[in-house]
Amino acid sequence: MKIQFNTDKNIHGSEDFTSPFIVLIEEGLKQFKAQITRIEVHMSDEDGDKDGLNAKRCLLEARISGMKPIAVSSQSDTEEQALTESLNKLNTSLKTIFGRMNNR
Repeated sequence: MKIQFNTDKNIHGSEDFTSPFIVLIEEGLKQFKAQITRIEVHMSDEDGDKDGLNAKRCLLEARISGMKPIAVSSQSDTEEQALTESLNKLNTSLKTIFGRMNNR
């Protein structure tokens, strides 16, 4: 599973910034590792330099072998919270999809 990290102009996507998030994603999606070919992470700060509520947005797009991509997003006060919420949504969606496939 390849993880591609994208940030907007308000977030500096250095390796120091992205490394902990990549570990969270790998750990959170390890049960689907064989089915997922790539995860695209889009992290953005919706209000730039201001410190507004729910300003950090994380969109996760999962590319699954032989299927259309699945995208989920979440907004929160911090990048980590936004990623964690998006990861939970993605996990729920993947469990539902693969559960339906196993029932066929």
